[in-house]
Amino acid sequence: MDAKAERLFLGFDFSTQQIKAVTINDSLKIVNETAVKFDTDLPEYKTHGGVHIHDDQVTVTAPSIMWVKAFDLLLDKMKKDGFPFEKVACISGAGQQHGSVYWKTGSGEVLRNLSEKSTLEEQLQNGFSIPDSPIWMDASTTKHCRDLEGKVGGPLKLAEITGSRGFERYTGNQIMKIAQTKTSEYKNTERISLVSSFAASLLIGDYAPIDLSDGSGMNLLDITTKKWSPQCLQACGPDLGSKLGDPIPSKQVIGNVSQFVIGRYNFSPNCKVVAFTGDNPASLAGVAPKLGDAIISLGSSDTVFSWLPRQSAELEGHIFVNPIDCDTYMSLVCFKNGSLTRERIKDESAEGSWEKFSECLQKTPMGNYGNIGIYFDVMEIQPLVQGFFRFDKSDQKVSSFPPEVEVRAVIEGQMMARKMYMELRGMHIGPDTRILATGGASLNKAILQVISDVFGAPVYVSDIPNSAALGSCYRAKHGLDGCEFSDVVKNHPQPECVAMPTEGADQVYKDLGVRYKKLESSLTSQL
Repeated sequence: MDAKAERLFLGFDFSTQQIKAVTINDSLKIVNETAVKFDTDLPEYKTHGGVHIHDDQVTVTAPSIMWVKAFDLLLDKMKKDGFPFEKVACISGAGQQHGSVYWKTGSGEVLRNLSEKSTLEEQLQNGFSIPDSPIWMDASTTKHCRDLEGKVGGPLKLAEITGSRGFERYTGNQIMKIAQTKTSEYKNTERISLVSSFAASLLIGDYAPIDLSDGSGMNLLDITTKKWSPQCLQACGPDLGSKLGDPIPSKQVIGNVSQFVIGRYNFSPNCKVVAFTGDNPASLAGVAPKLGDAIISLGSSDTVFSWLPRQSAELEGHIFVNPIDCDTYMSLVCFKNGSLTRERIKDESAEGSWEKFSECLQKTPMGNYGNIGIYFDVMEIQPLVQGFFRFDKSDQKVSSFPPEVEVRAVIEGQMMARKMYMELRGMHIGPDTRILATGGASLNKAILQVISDVFGAPVYVSDIPNSAALGSCYRAKHGLDGCEFSDVVKNHPQPECVAMPTEGADQVYKDLGVRYKKLESSLTSQL
């Protein structure tokens, strides 16, 4: 490739419902977006939302070969549209976290000898010892989680080693289940990939290593030593270390594209591939954060991320190795009750109008006259509670609130919970913290003002669509150029400051936050 020619950076996102590709140039301008949706573009696999939910309602899988065929389709679509593959200098990508792919013995040889005359799907049709990949929605491994925790010294000890207590969707527990229930298939497994490293394998024509950040979501990686934990490996499956390969830093170049994609799609032979990572770590990169930022994604479920200089063991939430800087960490806490709960309150208490919802927030005072509401429409992750709980200023339960109090109660309660769990995970929030708000509710200025008041920090809007794929483009450029991540994203659109804390908010929410913590704790003690 001519050094003076325009360089392109390609980012893939293998998500639950689709594969998406985003391409940027050196100026970070998006020059192409292409997607393949599993349900509609590949109806023969009969997925709903990209998955198969089994009869027991807790086992959830996706066909590994469907992802391969979708990748064929995506690249073919880009080729048909005249995409300039030859200009791509580097590629990275993301995969839905916690999904696992089981390569059959001999599949490495097939990958290394792919023929450009046939599709990937045709050549890898029989490449998997377990044809259906367990994914993040699977909840069938509770027994295996408790078993793993018991073998390493308890849930807190597992969190100390791996960054999280035992979680059903985490890959180590999924592997343990397969090793115990499908013994012959496990023995016939040459390599176990995450969805991210599986996707990278399709590009380099060999087994791609697991990166440290996505590897942190397995209950297998020692996040301090940055190596697989011998205790966890031994607990989860025989000879597991050799089936996983050694983990590597997330920004490492893992090789050039294979002769297969060079011949079939006209990629440059010099095109590099940087390790793929999980969708959450890639999304962190996609908002171009600084050390100390807190990111709140306000969606169907709410997710809070932060970039931490160090980590500490807790039972709630998760710690991953940071994909931008492997010497630091990222925390992640997910809450199931997000926008759907806010929408229900809007429908019931604000005549179905977001405008009226905002008016209610604006005409009620900070602290909501001392009233606190805790709303869990579905079983929450932390705490493990479902139901609606309203308390007056004396912490006595009440059956209902006036509409405007109900509206403020849902937003204050949710945001006090977000702040409490972020701080539990080691995030220090102060006046110098930037809160980066993304997702649907980040369009509502009244909600953002409550967030600023509760957190005691300025709120910035950073609405980045396709943040995992865009973050993968940034990571490709970061890995190829070997510079500071801040230099890579210097042309990233700067977030806009939309809310500053109201005077006196710090004392109001300091007192209310203490009460919230005590009340939420009382709910779990009643179980």
